[in-house]
Amino acid sequence: IATSRPSNRFYNLTVVLHSKGNLRLEQRPIPVPGPNEVLLKMHSVGICGSDVHYWQNGRIGDYVVKQPMILGHEASGRVVKVGSAVTHLKAGDRVAIEPGVPREVDEFFKSGHYNLSPSIFFCATPPDDGNLCRYYKHNANFCYKLPDNVTYEEGALIEPLSVGIHACRRAGVTLGNSVFVCGAGPIGLVSLLAAKAMGASQVIISDLSSDRLAKAKEIGADFLLHVKKEDEPKDMAKKVEGMLGCMPQISIECTGVQSSIQTAIYATRSGGVLVLVGLGTEMTTVPLLNAAVREVDIRGVFRYCNTWPVAISMLVSKKVNVKPLVTHRFPLEQAMQAFETTRQGLGVKVMLKCDKNDQNP
Repeated sequence: IATSRPSNRFYNLTVVLHSKGNLRLEQRPIPVPGPNEVLLKMHSVGICGSDVHYWQNGRIGDYVVKQPMILGHEASGRVVKVGSAVTHLKAGDRVAIEPGVPREVDEFFKSGHYNLSPSIFFCATPPDDGNLCRYYKHNANFCYKLPDNVTYEEGALIEPLSVGIHACRRAGVTLGNSVFVCGAGPIGLVSLLAAKAMGASQVIISDLSSDRLAKAKEIGADFLLHVKKEDEPKDMAKKVEGMLGCMPQISIECTGVQSSIQTAIYATRSGGVLVLVGLGTEMTTVPLLNAAVREVDIRGVFRYCNTWPVAISMLVSKKVNVKPLVTHRFPLEQAMQAFETTRQGLGVKVMLKCDKNDQNP
């Protein structure tokens, strides 16, 4: 029996999460960009811990996967078609994608905190689709042109780097600060990079994994604190002070683990700032009184806003080097292996290469 080939418009290999544990590679139609959108041929997409969490658990907090959802939100690609109203981009432009696009001009948008807009569109956060596919359309205002000396992979890494930049901004990192980063996963590492670039003179970073701490050392950490599950938070705080020679003015908590948050509170200097980046359980027991009487400000972080232009400038000028973060690469066809690699916690950042004809960084 002769099998008819599917029409060209369905040649859009896509990574789709159907439900908890049910991840599939399937062909989808190539999307058509609206007036303010661009169609992108995707190049590099990083796998985030949140992608794996949705796959393994089917939800993150109140965000529940109820219908098939395309994963991926750390991405870059090349413009292949522009909508009728788009003037600042043209076919052939290489761009980094900011995955969060506000849907309305509300008070948060107006005040410059569009990341807090409750109705924001965000790639691969239910019910919104992500961009782990060959072809993807996105709001042109949230696609940023990459200069020639910035690679596609660096472009994709702007997304996690943005979390570090936003965390350091929220913390008020400035010239000469001493900073304690809890957790040396991808977000701890980008927080370290951002803190150093923003003027921190000393950064100490903690983790359970000696491999991750070795990577932190490679990218510029001044001190490494190897923690074990049974370590007492107060003891760890003392170690931080001993290694730095002072208590850090700023702590950036990237694990969401209760004991680590407790350590961060005890470790932060009186009058200092603790920023909570890592997300753990809904309820956490912490020494709040200790923070209160010592005037330690505890600040939250939700993703980022207004970070892409800054990140691009930092990459262009080589003030920040994110390249060492990429430890594994897979072609899009091997997405399952790539996700399994991330799930097992191997390496730091796993990158999927979506362009068959260009698998370069």
